[in-house]
Order: sequence, then structure tokens, then C-alpha cells
Amino acid sequence: MRLTDWQLAFEQQVLSETVSSGFSATLIGGPTLDVETGLAIYHNAYQARLQEVLQGDFGAVWYWLGDDEFAQLGAAYIRRYPSTHYSLRWFGERFCEFVLEHLVAEQSVPLAELVRLEWAFTLAFDAPQGEPLTLQYMVQLPPEAWPGLQVQLASSVQQILCCFNSVAIWRSSKEQADFPGSEALPEAQVCLIWRHQNIGQYRTLAPVEAWALAGMVSTGWNFSELCAELAVTYQEGAALQAVTWLKQWVQEGLLECRAP
Repeated sequence: MRLTDWQLAFEQQVLSETVSSGFSATLIGGPTLDVETGLAIYHNAYQARLQEVLQGDFGAVWYWLGDDEFAQLGAAYIRRYPSTHYSLRWFGERFCEFVLEHLVAEQSVPLAELVRLEWAFTLAFDAPQGEPLTLQYMVQLPPEAWPGLQVQLASSVQQILCCFNSVAIWRSSKEQADFPGSEALPEAQVCLIWRHQNIGQYRTLAPVEAWALAGMVSTGWNFSELCAELAVTYQEGAALQAVTWLKQWVQEGLLECRAP
């Protein structure tokens, strides 16, 4: 057997669900460790490492399900979507998809939302640095440039629409508090997750703020259009409200100048 063939066979052995006696015949055991036991150690260690990755990336899901149920879900995920990337950073990428297809809808929908929330923290942490706007930049912006100012979300910002109390569950898991139970929210909320000055941040937005932010970063309103849209609700206070939000968004590191 060529070395490359043996290496591939060893990889298949580690990835398979059971230890193969055929491959073990190509190996020689040692005085203190027989071949089957040695292969089982490699096999189980690999599976355990993947479980650890899932526990690290989805700690709130683990907190919700408990050790046994999470381990069963993780084992099923490993079988369904084996690791294919050289970096374990991406192993949990399809966990949300798997939860939706593996569990009944009553359980999968709120759980998948929590998975998306946790994965968003991972994406935000690893996102490129980008060039968020600063208050100093805004102060130096000439008056004639304000009406046409257009912005976009900073590269690390992730948006999750939460229909359940996923944020409360996530927060309880971090605080090691009692599980609050999963509940549908009276009204869906937008949760922003991002990295600012190398620290993970998150907050939920009131509906009107979420609408205003979406208008600028998704619809493409400039600052003048934002003020005009807010005038319907805030009337004479529209410009002040627009400036207040814009200042907060900039301070939080949420915005970049829109690319031309």
C-alpha cells in the first residue's frame, strides 16, 4: 500500500462511525496498546473534538438542551455534515440548516433562531476590520455634504430578526442563570451584533429605529431623505432625531461611508 493510500485509509477510519477491522490489519500494535484500542482512541478523540467545537460555538444551545441532548444533536450533525474545511472555525456553518431539517418545527424554529444568533457572534468577531465612521470624521464633514451623506453597515455588523426571546436565553447562558424558557415575542425585534474596538457588542432596536437604520443601509436613503421620512412621525423634531440616531450609530461603530 502506498503512503498516500494508507493516509487516505486512515482518514476514512477516523471519519467513519465504526472501527474497521480491515484497516487495522495493516497496523502493528505496541506492547502496551493494541491496534484496535489505538484506532478507537483516534476515532473517539476526533468525534470529541468536533463536539467541543459545537459546544464552544453554540454554548447557549448547549445550555438550553443539556449535555445528553446536545451530544446527540451534535453526533447527528457530525454524521450529516462532516467537517470539510481545514479550519474548524467553519464547522458549525450549517448547524442552523441542520436543526431545521432534523427537528420538528415546534422545536426547530426557536432553536434555529438561537443558533443564528450565536453564529452571528462568530461572524462578527472574525469579520474584516473595515473603516467605521468616527465622530471626528462627522465633525469635519462640511455642511454642504450632510444632505447627501450615505452610509452602510460596518463589515462586522450582523442583523438577526428575533421572533423569540433568543437574546434573553443567550444572556442567561452567559450569566449561568436559570433557563428562562423559550417564548415567542409579542413583536419581532431586530438584534444587531458587531465588533467595536475588538469587543463584541449587541443590542436590540426599537421598531422605529430599526426602520430608520434599514432605510439608510438597505434602501439607500441619504441623510436628507432620512429626515424627510422621519418628519411623518416626528414632524419638527425629525432632524434632531435623525442626528441623535446617527451620532449613536457612529459612536457604536455601526456605520461606514457607502462605497461609490
